[in-house]
Amino acid sequence: MQANCSQLHSPSGAAGSEDASASQCVQTRLTGEASCLYSGDVHVQISSMPKECAENPSSRNIRSGVHGCTHGCVHSRLRSHSHNEARQPDDTEMESGDHGSSSFSEFRYLFKWLQKGLPYILILGVKLVMQHITGISLGIGLLTTFIYANKSIVNQVFLRERCSKIQCAWLLVFLAGSSVLLYYTFHSQSLYYSLIFLNPTLDYSSFWDVLWIVGITDFILKFLFMGLKCLILLVPSFIMPFKSKGYWYMVLEELCQYYRTFVPVPVWFRYLISSGEFGNVTRWSLGILLALLYLILKLLDFFGHLRTFRRVLRIFFTRPSHGVAASKRQCSDVDVICSICQAEFQKPILLTCQHIFCEECITLWFNREKTCPLCRTVISDHINKWQDGATSSHLQIY
Repeated sequence: MQANCSQLHSPSGAAGSEDASASQCVQTRLTGEASCLYSGDVHVQISSMPKECAENPSSRNIRSGVHGCTHGCVHSRLRSHSHNEARQPDDTEMESGDHGSSSFSEFRYLFKWLQKGLPYILILGVKLVMQHITGISLGIGLLTTFIYANKSIVNQVFLRERCSKIQCAWLLVFLAGSSVLLYYTFHSQSLYYSLIFLNPTLDYSSFWDVLWIVGITDFILKFLFMGLKCLILLVPSFIMPFKSKGYWYMVLEELCQYYRTFVPVPVWFRYLISSGEFGNVTRWSLGILLALLYLILKLLDFFGHLRTFRRVLRIFFTRPSHGVAASKRQCSDVDVICSICQAEFQKPILLTCQHIFCEECITLWFNREKTCPLCRTVISDHINKWQDGATSSHLQIY
């Protein structure tokens, strides 16, 4: 009976030992696999099972459960890793979207601020216009007068011998009358003194007074030289040919710009000097420094205009030609009409590229271009500006 009992109890003891070894095997494999999972890499391990684990079906069930749990953890970590990688571009897009929305909100805030402040801006604008209504009205009138006269003179120069003498005389009277009327209206200020580098009687202690004097003087000088161009237009062609008139227009315009550059110097110099109070050494020294800096800049401008004016004078006296006079035989070898004016040749000129044009036509062409109208060969090294009678619209206020 004892032997039978021992035989009956021995399988249970063996089973207990086998269960303990199986649980120890499971714990060992779980620890190894957990360390593998936490290391960040996925390893597939193929190894032979221990004998005691293979013989026990319960340990086999436990191991399959562990493998299922391990694979589930691996798959979940892989899905979370891929989800994080897919979420990184989304985060970047969200950040850019937040930046764009913040910029839009700032722009909207600025628009609301302008919308709220618009009435006050309008009130200040109306106040400023009412304070300077005389200067603004006069400036608009002088500008429209200049545009009308300049365009009319250019049109009359383009018509050449067909220009209207009555129109030229009317432009001359109109410009002279406008200048005289302006000076007569403000005769108490003696604005005409600034034409000869003298100080007007106006006490120009403010910036707006300086702009008033300089602006009126600049427009009057333009009207004066435009009147001289009208006088040249009135000269008959047999006394002064069209080509010679073009050189005179160019010289007058360059002289006008040269003179307009230096007329504002006394006005600005006096304003900069008087801006510093003699009681305040700092402001007085700053005024002297600004005045000296202004004179240096004007000297640099002087040398630049001087080079241009010397070149214009050289062209005026040498009268360089873009070609030679073409003979009748040379004209007969080509078309009998000019390709510019589509008419018969008048004083034909043969260019260096062997193309023939009317002298007046090609002169007008080279006032704007450097190349031949047909083959685009470079004929002139510079453009002879202002030979078309135009006046610079630049306002010399400094």
